[in-house]
Amino acid sequence: MAQETQPDISYIISDIIARTRVLESKYSLFGERMLIINKNMIDEYKKLSKEIKSIDTELHEIKNDLHNVKEVLKKIVKEMETFARKENLKILEKYINFWNPMNFVTKEEVIKIIQDETNTNRSSNRNEKKGINKRQD
Repeated sequence: MAQETQPDISYIISDIIARTRVLESKYSLFGERMLIINKNMIDEYKKLSKEIKSIDTELHEIKNDLHNVKEVLKKIVKEMETFARKENLKILEKYINFWNPMNFVTKEEVIKIIQDETNTNRSSNRNEKKGINKRQD
């Protein structure tokens, strides 16, 4: 029986050694994978940190732009308060329609009208004088 147990023991020991080597290689692969995972996580962390900083900078710029837009809008609203109101425009429209500026004349037209009138007055005065002189004869 002693001989039968001996081959079994050597078989068991060689099996244990083989299993230990398999476990060691699995442990070694696991360690390498953990290093790769850690490296990838660090790389991703750095990448995400850069992106977060970039987004933070853009957000800050957007906030500044939004603040500037609000300021401009406030100025526009303040400026619009000085615009004429609808009621004021209605009053102006009534006055314009009352005055009817389309019937206004230009300076040149007034000068021409005056010249025409003075010419007609002169000619009528001459005719009157001629008529008076003919009656006296």
